Amino acid sequence: MEKSDNIIMMPFEPKRPYQELGLVLRQELIDGRYKVGDRLPPERDIAERLNVSRTVVREAIIMLELENLVEVKKGSGVYVLNIPSHSNSRENVISDDAGPFEMLQARQLLESNIAEFAAIQVTPGDIVKMRAALDLERSEIASGAEECIGDEQFHMCIAEATQNSVLVDMLKQSWERREQSPMWKKLHSHIIDQAYRQEWLEDHARILAAMQRKDPIAAKNAMWQHLENVKQRLLELSDIDDPNFDGYLFSSNPVVLLGGEK
Repeated sequence: MEKSDNIIMMPFEPKRPYQELGLVLRQELIDGRYKVGDRLPPERDIAERLNVSRTVVREAIIMLELENLVEVKKGSGVYVLNIPSHSNSRENVISDDAGPFEMLQARQLLESNIAEFAAIQVTPGDIVKMRAALDLERSEIASGAEECIGDEQFHMCIAEATQNSVLVDMLKQSWERREQSPMWKKLHSHIIDQAYRQEWLEDHARILAAMQRKDPIAAKNAMWQHLENVKQRLLELSDIDDPNFDGYLFSSNPVVLLGGEK
């Protein structure tokens, strides 16, 4: 990420990658790089300019949105709503919430290993509970219910199959943190299409099949891939850029001349 030679007073000490980027963008607002009503560059250009991933940019935009500094218009882009009064103001700063994609990465590491161990420890009774959770998930999807109780229940059943209460508590804390997260809620506020839930149900069915076979490697891989699918789908569904906006086309997609073309 670009560094400045000037010493800038930050409103808080960044603990997470998205916070560091969010403070850079915040400072650019203060410095007059953008005016109220301006559209920020597409995420891909911010990511390229500051050498960060798209997920970090997405989280930084959510941070600024929660601070009421920008407004997200689905399919159009991010527009400047307000300019911070000065760089060391703490007003409205969301300073200690984990980003949704950082949470997913942690879950991916934790739950893939939980699934591996659960496949070794699993009992017929555990399998019955997992099937019941999938049945609940199917009925919720079929009825169009907003609740995702079956989804959470399925993941908890896998943790419980490890017969390790510490792992169960760790997963419970992960889900509770997600449900209480303003960042997570704001990300989901931009997602309208719920068809992805059927895809995740199919992922769960593959995890269950590995559990039934008591195959720890397959269970670990299936859980890892499931949470990778979740991450990618959420990134796609919450995309806020205008797909037809090509104002930054050349900096985003430089033309590579092949075969000696001039």
